[in-house]
Amino acid sequence: MNDLLVMAQIAGRRCAFPAGVVKSVIELGAITPVPRSPDFITGITALRSQALTVIDCRSAMGFAPHDWETDHRAAVVAAAGHSYALVVDRIEDIATGQSSPESVPGGFGPQWSRVASGMIETGIGPALLLDIEQLIAGPDTSVTKAA
Repeated sequence: MNDLLVMAQIAGRRCAFPAGVVKSVIELGAITPVPRSPDFITGITALRSQALTVIDCRSAMGFAPHDWETDHRAAVVAAAGHSYALVVDRIEDIATGQSSPESVPGGFGPQWSRVASGMIETGIGPALLLDIEQLIAGPDTSVTKAA
């Protein structure tokens, strides 16, 4: 696999988004809360007159919410005709996948096994390849929150 990947950190783990699904990485501006939305949806923001639903990836996985003091950038993706800004702890870099995705080894916990489609080797080390649709779906309510 020689595909480009957007590398990020979420809850202390290196993660990768396929670069082909990431439209851009943006600096988040004002976020407007949406009443009655699930906790993992931080609100909405605008990008060139387009509304983006802001997803806190930590909360969407069942971890404690994002620490807004770390990074104010988000990966913009589209799924099912809607656009999302995926908030992570930190956007790291662009890397090239150097292997095909392999199964996620045990020990990562149910939060990771639900959203990771595999483990992939990159030029900057191994990373969990994330499934965008699973992140957007939000947390598995049968899993208790982790720190």
